[in-house]
Amino acid sequence: MISIADVERARETIKGRVHRTPMLHSATLGAYVKAELFQKTGSFKPRGVLNRLAELSDEERARGVISISAGNHAQAVAWGAAQAGLDALVVMWQGADALKVAATRGYGAAVDQAASDPTTAFDRLAELQKETGRTLVHPFNDPAVIAGQGTVGLEILEDVPDADVVLVPVGGGGLVSGIAVAVKALRPGARVVAVEPELSTALHDALAAGHSVPVKPRSAADALSAPFAGDLSVAICTSLGVESVLVSDDDLFDAFRWLYARTKLACELGAAAPTAALLSGKVTVEPGQTVVALVSGGNIAAQQAAAILAA
Repeated sequence: MISIADVERARETIKGRVHRTPMLHSATLGAYVKAELFQKTGSFKPRGVLNRLAELSDEERARGVISISAGNHAQAVAWGAAQAGLDALVVMWQGADALKVAATRGYGAAVDQAASDPTTAFDRLAELQKETGRTLVHPFNDPAVIAGQGTVGLEILEDVPDADVVLVPVGGGGLVSGIAVAVKALRPGARVVAVEPELSTALHDALAAGHSVPVKPRSAADALSAPFAGDLSVAICTSLGVESVLVSDDDLFDAFRWLYARTKLACELGAAAPTAALLSGKVTVEPGQTVVALVSGGNIAAQQAAAILAA
């Protein structure tokens, strides 16, 4: 399990290498908005990546790293590896967002797209890791990665110390579990709510089952397309009482348009999930409670953004 001490150590490890992202407030939404889309590489992912890379031995550094991602973690691994002078290989899949694939290559990583979908991509990852001997930087099921993502929670409570409800978008569960560790340690009575699309329910189904289970993600929110939730994240979220809420893709589209129009945040679709939960009423908030909605990333293709806005 991950402790608050792990998250605090992660903050010291990555200090000065990531942005302190702004906290906004929307009276219309009735919530604060943590704008993590302004993070390096356009999402929260470098926090966990940098913390994990800092653990590598000289031998592991020499062999290089490997990872898997729909795009945001891929970009963070590519960028972080370049910063550390490491060779990186990232497994993506056919049909992955072309903008994110190009950005990953642009940061200097090699990209393998032999897999047809997220599920088969994990099989491809295992194959390539065995062949190359590279060290895995897992996108969500790794203690150091989770601790790094938890630094978002530290910043949330520093900016909004009276937060009663913190809403987090979820793919594989690394971000919400890290944030939950920080928030529950420093403000035990606060609610942490995991928000997922109805068509990509990795953590929701895992929490119901009591363990990680495979799912077939079909949501338009590609950043939340994990085919399973990490066992470590499931254990953390279960032990800390993280709540689970689902929103429809239509809810996500509405929230994307709302954020663009009202806050001027051009986020990616999955990052609108917490806002979608509030706007759709899928999360009930008591009068007078202080709410924080995380906007986790902004890597969206111009064509997709234009299509959503025009609908």
